[in-house]
Amino acid sequence: MDKSFLIQITNELYRLTLLFPKKEPLRYKMRELADDILAKLVENSSRPLFAELEVLDGFFEVAKNQNWVSPSEILKLQLDYSKVKLPTSPVGEQIPQNNNNTPPDARHQKILEVLKEKGKAQVWELKKIFPEITKRTLRRDFGHLLKRGAIERLGERNETFYQIKHL
Repeated sequence: MDKSFLIQITNELYRLTLLFPKKEPLRYKMRELADDILAKLVENSSRPLFAELEVLDGFFEVAKNQNWVSPSEILKLQLDYSKVKLPTSPVGEQIPQNNNNTPPDARHQKILEVLKEKGKAQVWELKKIFPEITKRTLRRDFGHLLKRGAIERLGERNETFYQIKHL
């Protein structure tokens, strides 16, 4: 894992939690956990980080529901931390997932979360959340979710929206 990337997302977490209420324990717990993750990864510790990353992910979910900050900002940071969790090969190199940095299943899950929060969304809105992913890949993701029956498409061309499929 790239040290500068870890420092960047830790700084971003600090910036984001500045917007939490001052005496909110979640503010400090998230920062402490992010510091621990950074320290372990920078020192190349062999201790597993899965538990810490899962707890941090849970904290992100709680923070999303508090409306202290934009859910899309939390989601972006959550995605960045999910990159830290990617499986590694025996020699410690990351297993290639595809041409971008987010595994499709994790990205599909985050797309569904965004649609649950917003009600409906267009490709360009998801592009803001996933700046490293091309619009074409996002369209493929929507196509995959459509085939699974998880979402539905509304409109056409520039007026195309996607929403969670209501049964």
